[in-house]
Amino acid sequence: MKKFIGFVIKEFNHIFRDFQTMLILFGIPVAQLLIFGYVVTNELKDIKIAILDQSKDDATLEISNKIIASGYFILDQNLKSDKDIDKIFRQGNVRLIVIFEPDFAKKLEREHTAEVQLIADASDANTANLIVNYTSGIIYNYINSINVTNELPLKIIPEVRMVYNEGMKGVYMFVPGTMAMILMLISALMTSVSIVREKEMGTMEVLLVSPLKPGQIILGKVIPYVALAFIDAIVIIALGYWVFGMPIRGSLLLLIAESFLYISMALSLGLFISTVTNNQLAAMFISFFALMLPTLLLSGFIFPIENMPLILQWLSALLPPRWFIVIIKNIMLKGVGFEYVWKETLIIALTMIGFIALSIKKFKIRLE
Repeated sequence: MKKFIGFVIKEFNHIFRDFQTMLILFGIPVAQLLIFGYVVTNELKDIKIAILDQSKDDATLEISNKIIASGYFILDQNLKSDKDIDKIFRQGNVRLIVIFEPDFAKKLEREHTAEVQLIADASDANTANLIVNYTSGIIYNYINSINVTNELPLKIIPEVRMVYNEGMKGVYMFVPGTMAMILMLISALMTSVSIVREKEMGTMEVLLVSPLKPGQIILGKVIPYVALAFIDAIVIIALGYWVFGMPIRGSLLLLIAESFLYISMALSLGLFISTVTNNQLAAMFISFFALMLPTLLLSGFIFPIENMPLILQWLSALLPPRWFIVIIKNIMLKGVGFEYVWKETLIIALTMIGFIALSIKKFKIRLE
């Protein structure tokens, strides 16, 4: 029995000395719990809105202050004209525009009824519904507090308008997110095992003595996967358009070019993973599990980034799928041109260049 107990103690010591095992046992569960706990929520926080106040009276000012003071919204800007509405939504920062009609307070006092228009960006249908419901609730609470002391009840009617997704189709949200996730996982997974396979099969020596330079070997392995993943992208776009009715309001050529860039970035990431791992199982584990959950939770695919704690928003900014989803929605739903997505495009391009450079550097070290 003492020998058995000693054996068990030895196994405990072996586990405690293994950093990777301890990370899997304790680090990953804690990280997942924290991420799920902070991200998986239906509450709104720090949603950027704009206000077009055509009345500028005490009533509209008080309602605006109540909306901003609620903690759910941040005032991005005050609009001067309804001509700015389309431009603001195309820029992608503002999720809701509140419009007060002229002579709002006078009409409320004279006719006991006034209207406020709520225009929401419904490219993310679930978030748009929440935003409208929260805003309407704040307006109803305001008018109810006034009616407590009024003999004749007053009424404010929120007129809701959803732009870019008038039918509130969930597919408008899921097709861009699914496209970003699938292309990332497939592309990274395919290339992550490429160099590792050479080492495991014992064919790395052939590459070591070949006249090819590290950069040429890297490109030679990436190019076939670029072509195959690009076909995947075309199939996804076609299925989204023909089967699910996903519109393509912008340039199809721009959409294809952005998809090609994103695929190249994902392949370069997979290639980098393959240069820092020693076996195919580890490469596949990192590619699949380390990319899938962050893409699902932190890219804005399902949950609004504004709802996340600041540290998770910073982490989200490092994820290329976040920026690709923005690009797809802007091109397919909003019909914007390159001038509205150049920042996101630049981020993805720089990420791709960084991973390629790191891959070549690591591969040079292995060659030496």
